[in-house]
Amino acid sequence: MSTLETFKMLINGQWCDASDGATFESVNPSTNTPWCRIPEATAADVDRAVQAAWQAGEKGPWKSMTPTQRGQCLRRLGDLLATRSEELGAIETRDTGKMFKETRWQAQYISEFFHFYAGCADKIHGDTLPIDKPDMFVFTKREPLGVVAAVVPWNSQLFLSAVKIGPALAAGNTIVLKASEFASAAMLEFGKLIAEAGIPDGVVNIVTGHGDPCGKTLTSHPLVARVSFTGGPNAARNVIHNSAENFAQVSLELGGKSPFIVFDDADIESAVNGAVGGIFAATGQSCVAGSRLYLHENIADEFLQRMAEIARNVRIGDPMEEDTEMGPLCTTGQLDRIKQEVAHAQDQGGKVICGGKQPDGLDGYYYEPTLIECPSQELKIVDTELFGPVAAVMRFKTEEEAIALANDTKHGLAAGIFTRDSARSIRVAEAVKAGIVWVNTYRVISPVAEFGGMKDSGYGRESGFQAVMDYTRPKAVWMNTSDQPLASQFVSR
Repeated sequence: MSTLETFKMLINGQWCDASDGATFESVNPSTNTPWCRIPEATAADVDRAVQAAWQAGEKGPWKSMTPTQRGQCLRRLGDLLATRSEELGAIETRDTGKMFKETRWQAQYISEFFHFYAGCADKIHGDTLPIDKPDMFVFTKREPLGVVAAVVPWNSQLFLSAVKIGPALAAGNTIVLKASEFASAAMLEFGKLIAEAGIPDGVVNIVTGHGDPCGKTLTSHPLVARVSFTGGPNAARNVIHNSAENFAQVSLELGGKSPFIVFDDADIESAVNGAVGGIFAATGQSCVAGSRLYLHENIADEFLQRMAEIARNVRIGDPMEEDTEMGPLCTTGQLDRIKQEVAHAQDQGGKVICGGKQPDGLDGYYYEPTLIECPSQELKIVDTELFGPVAAVMRFKTEEEAIALANDTKHGLAAGIFTRDSARSIRVAEAVKAGIVWVNTYRVISPVAEFGGMKDSGYGRESGFQAVMDYTRPKAVWMNTSDQPLASQFVSR
């Protein structure tokens, strides 16, 4: 039996095991075999990490560093991330099943987010106010919140960490990041870059473990000033409950069930390619996956024929191989849930056009690219996020119907619209209830653009310059410029 690799947590600049020695195994989803051991943090470990972050922010060198110096640390971190993209990508692929060519590229591109926030660090400023009182000079300044608790899921973990760590550090905060219990290795490997970038000990801490006690202790800790959470709605409800203990500011990004709307005047080839990438890229394990496909009845048959032909020929296999086009799901729980929901949809009248099963000859958590046409919006699968390569397909007749179907959901993260009619694209983009709308494209991101959801997809925004300001609080300073003594407010009698 081969020896499993071991990883350690990063607390106050030191690599450490859990204080009680507890660990859990991480499974390689492409082979369904354990490959490494991860520390199972205790409540005391999490407290130690938060205390280290608080000390670093309040009394350590981070507090005295200028914004420009903080920005230089972030730029170096981005540079290091780019140079280590091969090794980071390989570990993430082994731990999550995401294709190596994707994880390698993503690590390379995410360096741009740290470069962007490096430039933001010395752009944070307040205002002078034209106050309505004489002899008063009033100005505002933006101050860091303090300790930030960042909770990230296993999918796109380097990206989701960058849009939390980047703005938080640029604004002068410190951070404790909880990696996903399903795939922690890439985040711990990333942690090795922190000291190399010149970031002082305790400014960034990375803990690993399950929701209780690790996540619960972190998000309810009295020294935590803000919680930035990306994950599922059930865990988010616990986060909100926990924040009642510390009154921390909370932002939530909770995934979605994004509508992908194709009108009959769309460029069919472009729309098919967008739909394929929107649902089958990353094996559908993306919070913005275009998993509700709405097709105008005039083009639906041709569209589905083209898309199904591509889906049937997707090369499924080892995510480390360059010619693989789709890897496995990350967990056996996802696989079981998808099989159950697809079977239930068929019982409700859904028709599987392609896929709908596990491929033959593979041992891991693989599932074929699947299209299932639904006779109505009432099928459970239409508004259930599966986090897998399954798209629910429906047809529509009019623009108004398409908008109504798209908005008939508890989710509200992303949407895609394909049409050559520019006026229609604007109308529909304004009408659809989603935080991100792509027109004639899909799944594109930039450090410049904000993203986030509404309804059950959460609240708050990440990425963009505004994210930096969201990690600060304003302070108003009043200065009396008169050389006369203040008048007494009490009259002697």
